[in-house]
Amino acid sequence: MILLLILVPLVLGSMAFAWPENRNRPVFLLVGAAAHAAGMIGLWVRNEPPVLDGFLFLDAVGKVALTATSTLFLACAVYAQGYLRRRDDRDNRVFVGGLLVLLSALTTVGVAQHLGLLWVAIELTTLATAPLIYFNRNARSLEAAWKYLLVCSLGIALALLGTFFLALAGAAPGGPRSLLVEDLVRAGPSLSKPWVRAAFVFLLVGYGTKMGLAPLHSWKPDAYGEAPGLLGALLSGAVTNFAFLSLARVYQVCRAAGEDAFARDALVGLGLLSMALAAVFMVGQRDFKRMLAYSSVEHMGILAVGLGLGGSAVAGAFFHSLNNGLSKGVLFLAAGNIHRAFGSKLTDHVRGAARRLPISGPLFLAGFLAVTGTPPFSPFFSEFVILNGAFGAGRFWVGGLFLLFMAVIFIGMGTTVLKVVQGDDAGTPSNPGFGDSWLTAAPPLVLMLVVLLLGLWLPRGLSDLFQSAARLVAGS
Repeated sequence: MILLLILVPLVLGSMAFAWPENRNRPVFLLVGAAAHAAGMIGLWVRNEPPVLDGFLFLDAVGKVALTATSTLFLACAVYAQGYLRRRDDRDNRVFVGGLLVLLSALTTVGVAQHLGLLWVAIELTTLATAPLIYFNRNARSLEAAWKYLLVCSLGIALALLGTFFLALAGAAPGGPRSLLVEDLVRAGPSLSKPWVRAAFVFLLVGYGTKMGLAPLHSWKPDAYGEAPGLLGALLSGAVTNFAFLSLARVYQVCRAAGEDAFARDALVGLGLLSMALAAVFMVGQRDFKRMLAYSSVEHMGILAVGLGLGGSAVAGAFFHSLNNGLSKGVLFLAAGNIHRAFGSKLTDHVRGAARRLPISGPLFLAGFLAVTGTPPFSPFFSEFVILNGAFGAGRFWVGGLFLLFMAVIFIGMGTTVLKVVQGDDAGTPSNPGFGDSWLTAAPPLVLMLVVLLLGLWLPRGLSDLFQSAARLVAGS
């Protein structure tokens, strides 16, 4: 089943590249998403043993990320059926095939237990995604695609150096000659501590670039602002989550080597810096898609803070990775609908979205409330667990800054969202034929209902999964 989760999207992606008809090609996305979701359900029902000599195995950490991604990708695949039909002026061969290759690469990251294989899969996500950002074929999208490719490739190159340093850390007598996470954790006390520290610094910068942690986030505003809404949803709700997963695996090795205090301080520092930067750039933001990019910077900071705090906050971080992925799906898909209906993403030209788009407009407002931690939506509870972990550990200054940055972000983001949603749409630009339809409005609506449901009732299986992931990574 694990191999099928990787190979089926890859095969369907190859078929999509070869398929001659533009109109029917998006069906491959739907088939691939449905097959992936069915496979994930199978892995929830029955645990699969490691395959390929332990290189591939779905542990609790990977299951959290892949569950969120499979759900989000299925919603985006349904959305794509309506979106690409309306964008029939564009050849969708590269877009459809690239999305399926991206799903295969993300799945590989989720199940990779070898840090070398994990690095290759992360690099593949960059190569698969960069051409998709150029879907609109204009100068701004070309600039965004190149910036994404160059900045993320630089980060991944640094992560490769960090991976080499981890190999050197285990090359001493008695240490492992392997980059399997299990082998590195087992030999943790014998690893060279200076090499482990150096490795963590390079891997934090490398995978932190892919996450979009400040000050390594420079690709995000352009990429999220110019990419189609469904690609923005996958970048913010899936790709960045797997970069966080990669950091979690590295932290697992650092903890085994006794260097967890060093790693935790670095994570908390970068996490708070990311939240602070997002707060600054969220205030007065006129481009609502770039606003979502800074929201992603904020939430990657929240994940880093949760992992760095340790204890119960780690379980909260994994819960938040799921919540952030689903909430960002709501926001980006709704924002994509608003952008197309008005032909602009600037608050100077967009107002009264709730009138023109009676489903997407209110969903954009509800998504804002969810992603900023408003009860009873599920992000409130995951953020509360992280905040409770900060105060419970005596890190009162971390908890205080956490609350301050979130308050500023709520006010800044709320100002932009209300400008877009409220008011009269008379006199604003219009793009006929881009109103709400069931194929483009139902996916964010369903995701919004899931976010609300997880806030009202968290299934025991998910709760146990978050705790298992926290025990695996942080021993807590």
